[in-house]
Amino acid sequence: MNSTTTVVGVDTAQQVFQVHWVDAETGEVFSKQLKRVRFLEYFANMAPCLIGMEACGGSQHWARRFLEMGHEVKLMPGKAVKAFVSGNKNDVADARAIWLAVQQPGVRAVAVKSEAQQAVLALHRMRQQLVKFRTMQSNGLRGLLTEYGEVMAVGRAALNRGMKDALARLAERLPAMLIDTLREQWDMLGKLDGQIAQIEQRLLAWMKQDKASKTIAQIPGVGLLTATAAAATMGDANTFKSGREFAAWLGLVPGQVGTGGKVRLLGISKRGDTYLRMLLIQGARSVLCHAKESGAWVEQIQKRRPSNVVAVAMANKTARTIWAMLAHDRQYQKDYVSLKPA
Repeated sequence: MNSTTTVVGVDTAQQVFQVHWVDAETGEVFSKQLKRVRFLEYFANMAPCLIGMEACGGSQHWARRFLEMGHEVKLMPGKAVKAFVSGNKNDVADARAIWLAVQQPGVRAVAVKSEAQQAVLALHRMRQQLVKFRTMQSNGLRGLLTEYGEVMAVGRAALNRGMKDALARLAERLPAMLIDTLREQWDMLGKLDGQIAQIEQRLLAWMKQDKASKTIAQIPGVGLLTATAAAATMGDANTFKSGREFAAWLGLVPGQVGTGGKVRLLGISKRGDTYLRMLLIQGARSVLCHAKESGAWVEQIQKRRPSNVVAVAMANKTARTIWAMLAHDRQYQKDYVSLKPA
């Protein structure tokens, strides 16, 4: 962005959008409310400018449309914009805060994703929701059966083993309408299994065609879900300056508080994408549990730190490896050692 570029702050919504910008030559402040049908038309008649928006629902769609028009777009986390809201919170104040935030050098932008990348992430979200429904369904069935004296061990396998016999015993003394409903709810678990498996097959088909996903799937602890989610979430790896910055963006580094020159490290910051961070940590746990040789680096950490800290450290290393492979277009090398440039 140069000094002559017009900066526009946009507060998006479903039907009414608020726009805020200042004319660089006259200093005149423009604060307009636009209907959805006139929104793109307003920017189509403007010279190329920098448009700032919060990274919220629908912002990726509008960002892609603005880029097609030749504008520059910067999506920002809502937390970064909130600091610039003064007075009462409303659409006018939000648009002005976005206009201020987009001009700050320290505010990190959220990558604009393609429709294909967003489609992959949509599959992940739907799968995550189905898994949650399946867990709720299973726990609900187990709880209802407990009310009638049928107690089962924790886990889906135990439920499948004991459900048929439990329903047969309960059918001797309970109304048929309840038994039929319980059987239908049990069958629903199988349907959820099928839907989840179908989504995973579609993700697998996409991974076979996507170079980035296939590349990072070679890393130990990175499977189908992690590879596709990481490639789609990151977008362009060159958006980040280093693997350390990417790991920090995912919240896999310690938070810190400090004053008077004294800094105290806390637990991980948990910023960024919760879902991808969870996948990386679970993948690290799998490597630590099943790898025959974890390596000298991990063994040294295990001697002095708790298992959860070791898993997060491993996930941090995996995130940095993902960035390095995509940013430098390299294949995974088990014994690769990075060296600082001379």
